[in-house]
Parts: sequence; C-alpha cells; structure tokens
Amino acid sequence: MSLDTPSQPATRLARLTPHEARQRLADERTSRLTQLQAIDEAGADVGEGVMSAQKDTVKRVLAEIEAALGRVQNGSYGNCRTCAEPIPVERLEILPYTPYCVPCQRKAV
Repeated sequence: MSLDTPSQPATRLARLTPHEARQRLADERTSRLTQLQAIDEAGADVGEGVMSAQKDTVKRVLAEIEAALGRVQNGSYGNCRTCAEPIPVERLEILPYTPYCVPCQRKAV
C-alpha cells in the first residue's frame, strides 16, 4: 500500500487521538533512549566516528520526537508542516514524529 494516497477516502481522514499520539511518541522516545544507552555501553568496542554518528542520529530523532509532542500539545500534530494537509494515519503509525506527508518529504530531500 502506498502512503502517497490512501486506498480509501476514509483512510485519509482517520486520525490518531492525542492520547494515541503521545503513547506512540513516548514509545519511540524510550526506544531511542535505550539506543543511546547501548551506544554508550558499547564504548571503545566500536570506532569513535561510528559511535558519534550513531549518537548524532539518535539525538536528532529525539529532538524530532520532542517537536512532535509539541505539535500534539498545540493541536497541529498530524498535519503536514509544508502543505497543511492531514498526514495519513498509516504514515504516523510507522513514523509518529514525522512532520511531513510523503509527497512533501520527497520534495524536501
């Protein structure tokens, strides 16, 4: 199934509740914090450059999660930051902290 366009019109209108969004984001945060801990524990077993890159990536995702929690708080969660259209719930289930729909994400890359 493509995330560009919904298979049914009702799919695009489906929304995560604020509670569901917060729970998914909390789960993502916990997962990323666990990753950071594992990276720190791996220590000298892996090259410093690799460790630094992994930590930077995880920290970037944590910042995106915090930003998404802010969008839940202010009511803008689930709407694309670029086009303001609703982000399909299927995309939010996979990547709950994304601020973009697939078409706008592709344009940004």
